[in-house]
Amino acid sequence: MGLTKAISKTLVATPERRQEADADWEVVRKVQAGDVSAFDKLILKYRERVYSVIYNLCANREDAADLAQGTFIKAFQSINRFQGQSSFFTWLYRIGVNATLTHLRKNRLRTFFSFDLITEEGKASEVMDALTDKVGADREVVVKELQEKLNEAMQKLSINHRMVVTLFEIDGLSHSEIAEIVGCSVGTVRSRLHYAKQLLQAELQAYLR
Repeated sequence: MGLTKAISKTLVATPERRQEADADWEVVRKVQAGDVSAFDKLILKYRERVYSVIYNLCANREDAADLAQGTFIKAFQSINRFQGQSSFFTWLYRIGVNATLTHLRKNRLRTFFSFDLITEEGKASEVMDALTDKVGADREVVVKELQEKLNEAMQKLSINHRMVVTLFEIDGLSHSEIAEIVGCSVGTVRSRLHYAKQLLQAELQAYLR
């Protein structure tokens, strides 16, 4: 699968995701009714995903850990405001993304698209197959060079553009879910992804098949 297809994919809400949202809503209602310990289930379920998306935005493990912890603290403090209009995880992600954007703008941090984290997520093989024909020792050299080029290309994107790419490519969210999290229209999400795709293709042209 080429880079164009990978970045252009659109995910749709599945029955499994709807069931997941319903299950989360049941847990949220328990917390709202006073069962504080029930919130631990939500932390265990989403802490790795929240940390992952934050890390891919700020590229600093210590900051990501602090921001993820702060995300759950704020979510718990605000849990009574959640009325189930959206899924819990999009509401939670919105809190985490907003906190991260505030952190980045305040500290003017450089952010990097983590190719290493994609490897941890088990998604690197199809990306690498789409970007290079190299194998063996040559492949290792290409991966290192590609990491640098990809980081450079991502730096040319605004924070908002890097954010939608991260949510779409790393966390696998749909256009509508991303729109809900970042507070914009689906059309804006598609536009930002299209712009990012064009830039990344141009910057990584030498690696495309």
